Amino acid sequence: MGKLTARAIVERALEIGDAEGLDAVTIRRLAADLDVTPMALYWHFKNKDRLLVGMADHLVAGFAPAPADDRSWERRLRDLVEGLIRVLRGHPCARQVLEQVDQSEVPGFLAVWDQALGLCRAAGFSVEESCMISKYLLQSAVAIADAPMHFDAGRTPAEIDEIVRRKRLGLESLSADAYPNLVAMAGPMAGSMDPALYDSFGVDLVLSGIEALAARR
Repeated sequence: MGKLTARAIVERALEIGDAEGLDAVTIRRLAADLDVTPMALYWHFKNKDRLLVGMADHLVAGFAPAPADDRSWERRLRDLVEGLIRVLRGHPCARQVLEQVDQSEVPGFLAVWDQALGLCRAAGFSVEESCMISKYLLQSAVAIADAPMHFDAGRTPAEIDEIVRRKRLGLESLSADAYPNLVAMAGPMAGSMDPALYDSFGVDLVLSGIEALAARR
């Protein structure tokens, strides 16, 4: 291969993490896959912790927050959340990566976080409130992107149907007397729900709460 770059390393690390989980991402494994010595990787990332930070930054770097414009803070905050969800959705290991790093060390995440804080302040929230809201908001975006609605990465349609079927049957087999609502709603609870609807409803749910709080100011 050509000259080894940090980008090539993190892209391969994300491929492994998406397919096999983060435990499979090791310096030795990456070196073998990239046909280099482990020392060549250490030149870019001195340990796995720094590699994880690089992976996190590469994840979020795919989404650049739009610069300030004349749109309402509500519209800009929605675009910020939806954009982050779209980027994270492409990598099944995204949530694991972001949970294992100090997000304050990830430049791409800092840019998103900074804009979220500014929009909260524009909505009239105090500094303390803005800090709390931004944390809840960004963690909600990560959770929505990692939702069971999107467990189909790397699986065939037949495999997905079988997973949903087993989950649905498991819920339907529960006692209707003890769990009447779970039994009645077994289909959507098992995952056979429109992912686009799941996402839009989730974003609406989170943002409507913020907008309602802002309206009290």
